[in-house]
Amino acid sequence: MLKQALAIFSKDLASELRTRYAINALIMFVVVTLAVIMFALVGESLSPGAMVGMLWVVMFFAAMSGLSRGFVAEEERGTTMTLQLLASPTAVYTGKLLFNLVLVLALNIFIVLLFLLTMDQFSVAQPDLFWAVMLLGSMCMASATSIIAAIIAKANTKGTLFPVLSFPVLLPLLMAGINATRVAVEEKVWDNAWADLQLLVSYLVVVTTVSFLLFHFVWKD
Repeated sequence: MLKQALAIFSKDLASELRTRYAINALIMFVVVTLAVIMFALVGESLSPGAMVGMLWVVMFFAAMSGLSRGFVAEEERGTTMTLQLLASPTAVYTGKLLFNLVLVLALNIFIVLLFLLTMDQFSVAQPDLFWAVMLLGSMCMASATSIIAAIIAKANTKGTLFPVLSFPVLLPLLMAGINATRVAVEEKVWDNAWADLQLLVSYLVVVTTVSFLLFHFVWKD
């Protein structure tokens, strides 16, 4: 199973690096969005909480622009049946989840670095807590969006359905992520972020477990 999952991950990664469809679209989205925010905030002073909210808004919509490609591309190329014949559902989901995890981690690191470079008002009081929240948030985002992408891949209006279905599922992640990030930006103690970190870990375990249990039915339907 692991060998099949790594083969699917390598196939998706090589395909993306060759076409750069999602990568180019995501980079353009992030650069344009941050440029608009930067120009809109000239001369304005925002609270750290508002800056953290904007950071997570950019990460959410950037994820919505590219994380559905793994399953949608298989449907568009007509290779879904081939994958169903050659690999087990668990291997397919694991490979797609690994690809989305690598993509969202690289994307969120790029967004955070660009945010830190362009937003003078944004600084981090606890870098270790901040990057721990970014890592956990990225893993939760990849896990939740992978199963949603599998569900909407066969729909005619998949471009609209993906963010509409993702928002209520990702809402607990966004709330806990924003709260924990605000603590990392404003305060110098970890204690106030423990509850949100525990929520993020619980969310990751529950969503990943449920996704592996449900994917067999979604994939074979």
